[in-house]
Amino acid sequence: MKINTKLLLYILSTSIIIFIAVVGYITIKSQKIALTEAQNVAQTTAKEYANIIKSELSADFKAVKTLAQAGQAYHTLPWDEWNNVFLEQQRNVILENPHFLAVATSWELQYINPEWDKPFGRYLNGWVREQDGSIQQLEAELNTDGDVFTSNYYKMKSSGQPMIVDPEIYNYSDNAEDQYLNSNISVPIKLGSSFIGLAGVDVDLQRFQKIIEEIKPFENSYAFLLSNNCTFVAHPDKTLMGQLMVENNKDFFKTYNIAQKVAEGEFFSFTHKNKQKEKHYYAFAPIKIQSIETPWSLVIVVPNKVITSKANKILINALIVSFIGFIVLTLVVWYIAQNITNPIVKITETLKNLALGKIDKSLIIEAKTKDEVGEMTLALNTSIKGLNKKAAFASEIGAGNIDTQLELLSKEDKLGQSLIEMRESLKKARAEEEKRKEEDQKRRWANEGLAKFADILRQNNDDLSVLSMNIIKNLVRYLNVNQGGLFMLNDNEESGKTLELLAAFAFDREKYFTRQVELGEGLVGTCALEKQTIHLTEIPQNYVNIVSGLGGSNPNSLLLVPLKIENDILGVIEMASFKKFEKHEIEFAESVAESIASTLKSVQINIKTSELLEKSQQQAEEMAAQEEEMRQNMEELQATQEEASRRENDLNTMINAIDHFMLKAELNPEGKFISVNDLFLSTFGYTKNEITNQSIEKLIPDQELSRFQKIWERIVKGKSHNEIFKQKSKKNETLWLITSYTPIYDEDGSLLKILYLAINNTKSRKEKEELKRKVALYEKNK
Repeated sequence: MKINTKLLLYILSTSIIIFIAVVGYITIKSQKIALTEAQNVAQTTAKEYANIIKSELSADFKAVKTLAQAGQAYHTLPWDEWNNVFLEQQRNVILENPHFLAVATSWELQYINPEWDKPFGRYLNGWVREQDGSIQQLEAELNTDGDVFTSNYYKMKSSGQPMIVDPEIYNYSDNAEDQYLNSNISVPIKLGSSFIGLAGVDVDLQRFQKIIEEIKPFENSYAFLLSNNCTFVAHPDKTLMGQLMVENNKDFFKTYNIAQKVAEGEFFSFTHKNKQKEKHYYAFAPIKIQSIETPWSLVIVVPNKVITSKANKILINALIVSFIGFIVLTLVVWYIAQNITNPIVKITETLKNLALGKIDKSLIIEAKTKDEVGEMTLALNTSIKGLNKKAAFASEIGAGNIDTQLELLSKEDKLGQSLIEMRESLKKARAEEEKRKEEDQKRRWANEGLAKFADILRQNNDDLSVLSMNIIKNLVRYLNVNQGGLFMLNDNEESGKTLELLAAFAFDREKYFTRQVELGEGLVGTCALEKQTIHLTEIPQNYVNIVSGLGGSNPNSLLLVPLKIENDILGVIEMASFKKFEKHEIEFAESVAESIASTLKSVQINIKTSELLEKSQQQAEEMAAQEEEMRQNMEELQATQEEASRRENDLNTMINAIDHFMLKAELNPEGKFISVNDLFLSTFGYTKNEITNQSIEKLIPDQELSRFQKIWERIVKGKSHNEIFKQKSKKNETLWLITSYTPIYDEDGSLLKILYLAINNTKSRKEKEELKRKVALYEKNK
C-alpha cells in the first residue's frame, strides 16, 4: 500500500473520527449551554417582571398605608366633622386611582361612639366604583351582634397586620363578559397598640393580564400570576382566571409542593414531563410587599423542545456539511495531504479549545499559505478575534458599562446583533428604573410633607397667630422657597370683606408688617375671588422684592394657593422663590391648603364659640340671681299658704287679693278642678264651664305627663310641691309657670282639696332656654 494511500486512509479515517467527535461534543455541549442559558433567561425574566408587578402592588399598598396613618388623627376632631373630612379624602383617593374599585374604612364602634360599650361592631364608610365609572358612597354598621371569626376583618383585627386578600371574581351583572377579578389590600388603623379599624381598597387585577401576555422570553413560552393561595390572577388562558391551580392538576401541584413554597415566598424552579412526554421548565419568582405576609408568585413556563431546537438544527447542518466535506476531502486529500497535515492539526487543536470555551489571542494561527487551508486559517482567526471582542463586550456589560461599543463582523453577525440588542434593553431598563425612582421620591416627599403638616395643624390650634406663623414658616422651609405669607379673610361689618396678612416668613426670619387686600385687588385678591391656584413665572416689576443679606431682587416664580373648604374661601397662601415651582410641589401645596383651610375654619369657630360662651355665662349668672330671688318669693308664699290653711278667715281675704296677681285653682284629690279664678281662665284660654270637673292632666304636655303623675302622688299624700313647670293652653301653646300645690285638710285630718297657685313665667323661661341652647352649641363646637 502506497504511502499516499496510507496517508489518505489515515487522514480520512482520522479526520472523520475527529470531525464526528468535535461535532458531537459541540452539539451536546451546545444543548446543555442552550438549556442552562434559557433557564437563566427565564429566571431573570421572572424576577424582572415580578419586580414590575411588585412595584404596582407596592404603590397601592403605600396609598392604603398613608390613608391608615392619616386615620390615626381621627380623635383630633369631633367624629361627625372628622368623618366628613376623611370621607372626602377617600373620595380623592378613588378618583386619583382609576384601578381602585372601592376605597373604604372600617371603625370599631367602641372608639367612635361613646354610648357603645361592646368589643365588637364596626362602622363602614367609603366609596365604590359603579359599572359606568361613577362612584357611590358606601355606609353601614356591621357585626353589631358579634364578630365573624372567619372573616378577613377579624383576622386583621386579631393579628394587627396588613394583608392582601386572595382574589375573587366579581360581576356587575349576570353576563360572563362583565366579570372581573379583584383583590383587597387592607392596613390596620392603630392608636398605640389598640386596633381601632382598618383602611382598605378593592383593586382591579385586570391590568396585570396585559403584563402577563407580554412575557414571552422564548417562542411558545408563557407566564402566569398566582396569588398566595395559588389562585390564577392572570393567565394567557383567561378561562383559568379565578381558579385554583390545584384544581387544574392535583398530582403536579402536590409533587413539587407548590402551595407551601408560594405561601412562604420562595424562589424555586423545576423541569416537569407532562402526559404527552413533553418537558417544560417552570420558574417561580416571589412577589413580596413590605410587611404583608401573603406573598404572590410570577411563573414562567418554557418548553424544552424550543430550547434544544437550535442545537438540533446545528447537528443536522453539521451532519450535512460533514457528508459533503467527506466527499470533497476524499477527492482532494491525496493532492494536498502533505500541505494540509500540519495546518489541520493546528486548526483541530484550536477547534478543541473553542469547544472547551477557551477564547484568547493565543488561539490565532499564522497563515503560511494562500490556498484553501490558508483561507480557512484566516477565517478561523477572524472568528476567534470576533469572539474575543464579544467576550470583552459582554464583560464590560456585566461590569455595568452599558455604553461600550461593539463592531459587527458583518450584517450576518447574529451573535453580535443579539449582544447589541441586549445592551439596548439594559439601557432602556435602567432609564425606566431611574424614572420610577424619581416618581417614588416625589411621592414619598409629598406623603411625608402631608404627615408633617397634619402634626403641625394639631398643635397651637387655639391660637390663630401662632398657628399661622407655624404653618407659613414650615411651608416655606419644606418647599425651599425664599418667602411666603398667609392671608386670612376678615368679614367686618364696617369695612366689608378683606384679606388680612396674618403671618409672613422669609430667609428663616419672621416678618412683622400689616397688609390688607380687598377681594379682587392684585394677585392675592384675584386668587381669593376666583378660588383658583395662580402660578406665575413672569413676575411684574416691584410686585414683591426678596431681600437677603446679599441685597434684594425680584423672584423668578410666584405661587398663590387659595384656602377653601368646598366653595367657601378662607384665605390665600402666597409664596415667592428664585427657583421655578415644580408640578408635584404645586400639587402638594394645594393638598396642604385643604388641610390648612379645614384647621383654620375650626380655630375660627372655636374663637367665636368662646366669645359666645363668655357672654352666655354672664347671662346665666344674671338669670340665676333672678331665679334665686323668685325662689325666695315662693318660699315666703308657701309660708303664707301654710298660715292661711290654719286661719281660714284670713285665707279668704288673702285669696281675694291673690286672685288679681296669681293664677288660682282648687282641685279635688282626684285631680279635677273645683274652682278657678279669672286670671287662670284668661291664661289658659278656657271658660269656667269648659274647665270645671276636668282633670289637671289636660294642661300637662304629653312628654311631661309621666313625671307629673309621680308628683301628684306625693301631693295627695300630704306633701306640698313647688316647681317651675311646663304646661299647655287650650291652643296648645307652651306656658312656663312657677307653680305651688298645697294640700288642705278638714277638721278630721282628711284631705279635703289641693290649692293650686301659679305665676306666669313664660317670657323669662324662653330667655333661659335660649341661654341653654347657646351653651349646648358651644360644647358641641368645642
